Amino acid sequence: MWFILPVGLIATTLAIAPVRFDREKVFRVKPQDEKQANIIKDLAKTNQLDFWYPDATHHVTANMTIDFQVSEKESQSIQSALDQNNMHYEILIHDLQEEIEKQFDVKEDIPGRHSYAKYNNWDKIVAWTEKMVHKHPDMVSRIKIGTTVEDNPLYVLKVGKGDERRKAIFMDCGIHAREWISPAFCQWFVYQATKTYGKNKIMTKLLDRMNFYVLPVFNVDGYIWSWTQNRMWRKNRSKNQNSKCIGTDLNRNFNASWNSFQNTKNPCANIYRGPKPESEKETKAVTDFIRSHLKSIKAYITFHSYSQMLLFPYGYTSKLPSNHEDLDKVAKIGTDVLATRYETRYIYGPIASTFYPTSGSSLDWAYNVGIKQTFAFELRDKGKYGFLLPESLIKSTCKETLLAVKFIAKYILKHTS
Repeated sequence: MWFILPVGLIATTLAIAPVRFDREKVFRVKPQDEKQANIIKDLAKTNQLDFWYPDATHHVTANMTIDFQVSEKESQSIQSALDQNNMHYEILIHDLQEEIEKQFDVKEDIPGRHSYAKYNNWDKIVAWTEKMVHKHPDMVSRIKIGTTVEDNPLYVLKVGKGDERRKAIFMDCGIHAREWISPAFCQWFVYQATKTYGKNKIMTKLLDRMNFYVLPVFNVDGYIWSWTQNRMWRKNRSKNQNSKCIGTDLNRNFNASWNSFQNTKNPCANIYRGPKPESEKETKAVTDFIRSHLKSIKAYITFHSYSQMLLFPYGYTSKLPSNHEDLDKVAKIGTDVLATRYETRYIYGPIASTFYPTSGSSLDWAYNVGIKQTFAFELRDKGKYGFLLPESLIKSTCKETLLAVKFIAKYILKHTS
């Protein structure tokens, strides 16, 4: 049996140990002028900085709050450089690995039961989609809209009492793998919709008159990778031609001014746009599904984290969309409604001026194909935990967000033809 051994050995050597982030730090810096902004850009050229906010160096400008992650080895020299240049900074996270482990701060309620107060891995989410269909067959159906690069299914849950001709809202979560609070919200939404139907007046009215198409995890392969190998992974897991670097940023892969930023061309960058628009199987599955339901889809809502914002088009230009006043009004009331629960303050506005300029985003694409009510939520928090929001904050985040989503849905029901 000697010949079996090498295969076994190969298999064990192929099992990669998950990336650890011991004593890695997250800095927050606010450059006071262009000179200081350029110092950050120079530091990024010579050091491995993972930008958390904004998502890349080229967005860095004076008076902007900048969060970036840096290795233990480089943090000393970064700190010295900031001190030497009299730059104001704080260390948001002193030991990233510790924060990653502290995320799981909620005890399992009942083993075997799906928990909405915990982060759930992909297997649990798949089992949950089956359970929701089984439990609420008259209200929930599961549609497989495609598969990922690694052949995982992309599931959309249709939630509502009506047929496909009814007005609908398409919602997606988890386009960026490390933003775990996002898929947690999609699960919460479906759970609350089915649980409160017939009890909550607004939810009952919404589900009687419209459908919700909910994609609980857009970037399935990346999400799995963030659970098993690298908690800070953002992109999908596709292989890139002529590059050892893996993955495309799915939210730069849509056909909306896809070619407008040079900095998205590098396959090793976290914001790599892919070789062409809709090159990625996940993007293609979503765009095909939305195009085939364009008659009924009246709104598109996508969920990200972090920074507590409610955004609308455009990202690739400072030009305002034709129904800007309408979107602005909905976003203003939406953020006010959200704050009524726990006084969580969100800011709102067009992506380019409120957040930072982006190209190839799902939001701009949806708007350009004719869905005139399109919104992106950047969920909690403002940076204390960043992408590592503890489980103990899941429920409060979801509860307040649901209020805003219900308001937007109600508005769409009343004001769209």
